Amino acid sequence: IMASGLSYDSAEARAICGAVTALLTGAAYRASAEMAGAIGAFPMWRENRETMLRVLRNHRRAALGTRAAGEFEGLARAPAPLDHGAAPWKALSARAQSVWNEAYELGSLNGFRNAQVSAIAPTGTIGLVMDCDTTGIEPDYALVKFKKLAGGGQIKLINQQIPAALSALGYAENEIADIIDYVVGRGTLAGAPGVSPEALREEGFTDRHLKALEDRVKLAFDLTFAFTPQALGEDFCRHILGFTEGQMHASGYQVLRDLGFSDEDIHASNLYVCGAMTTEGAPHLKLEHYAVFDCATPCG
Repeated sequence: IMASGLSYDSAEARAICGAVTALLTGAAYRASAEMAGAIGAFPMWRENRETMLRVLRNHRRAALGTRAAGEFEGLARAPAPLDHGAAPWKALSARAQSVWNEAYELGSLNGFRNAQVSAIAPTGTIGLVMDCDTTGIEPDYALVKFKKLAGGGQIKLINQQIPAALSALGYAENEIADIIDYVVGRGTLAGAPGVSPEALREEGFTDRHLKALEDRVKLAFDLTFAFTPQALGEDFCRHILGFTEGQMHASGYQVLRDLGFSDEDIHASNLYVCGAMTTEGAPHLKLEHYAVFDCATPCG
């Protein structure tokens, strides 16, 4: 959905998801009816024939999305039928309709080998094995995630559908690159506004210290996490930067602030290095496209 440049909670997205799942279940029931014709229906088919066909008629009615297919039967609350008018992929929508006609007609003759054929479950484990960007049909949890590695350490991941979505929405390659940098950050202090290598050298940071900092900021969630006394080394903070024991051990102590960097400097550098973790406020991105990148957490 995101890769197509559609917002998750849109009529177009719901129509696509409805058509895909209708095609999935309809094709499975058609195959089950074909199997029943060859090797017989499931053992309790005759006892459940009328009830199951009623269920299939309701599915078919929802998939066809028109009253010409008949009214829903025996339901306290009618489901929302497929909105084929909102479906942007017309071939998929049409196939979802035809496969349910085929499944019902063939099943009425042969019965079905399977009483149930489809289910949608969370796919947190298998989704990772399959290299999926999300763990199910729900919205992505966040645009940027930190994944622990089995051998130690972690990597910073951006949803790989974001570039595809931006391309589908008509953004140029240089605009896409700017938006990606805004979301995930550049992972380096080189060229950063405010907290730059040049400014840090003036405070006593050597090439060795800057190299260690570069390694830390690549995966930092926030720039200040790379500038704690523990990360920099208390000896360095004490003897080179001139911090006292009381400063270093104070709760919530911020090294950068005591080095003279303003909150504006720190914020600008953090955005440059670590990213905003969101597309909101990104350069070039139009307001009407914000919803395309909405996630389960407030980061879209």
